[in-house]
Amino acid sequence: MKLEKKKELAAKTLGVGKGRIIFNVERLSDIKEAITKQDMRDLFADGAIAIREIKGSAKKEKRKTRRRAGSIKMKPKHGKQPYVILTRKLRNYLSELRKQEKLTQEKWLDFRKKIRARVFKSKAHLREKLLQ
Repeated sequence: MKLEKKKELAAKTLGVGKGRIIFNVERLSDIKEAITKQDMRDLFADGAIAIREIKGSAKKEKRKTRRRAGSIKMKPKHGKQPYVILTRKLRNYLSELRKQEKLTQEKWLDFRKKIRARVFKSKAHLREKLLQ
């Protein structure tokens, strides 16, 4: 029994997606006979048609207060300043090594990318990786 069109009609009538419509297996004959939106509403009220719950984060409640400039009371991301300080320190150290010709262009580029990706926690950590 193909009930695709019935499912589409039920979805349109009840205001949900086709994927959320569930037909009761014992009442398939009643569902097959239904041809109007009112029939679908009656079957839903009787329990022949059910609606599946929304899964995942789509069910989250809408926030009550509006978030805009002036209403956000959180501090700015305080992880940026230490990141900037460390990045500058490591880049300067790399450029010194490059001037002393202890680093090749390829290795220098590779370490620059790793610094940007926050691979190194400190200058000592960078030195340790350079020796390897």
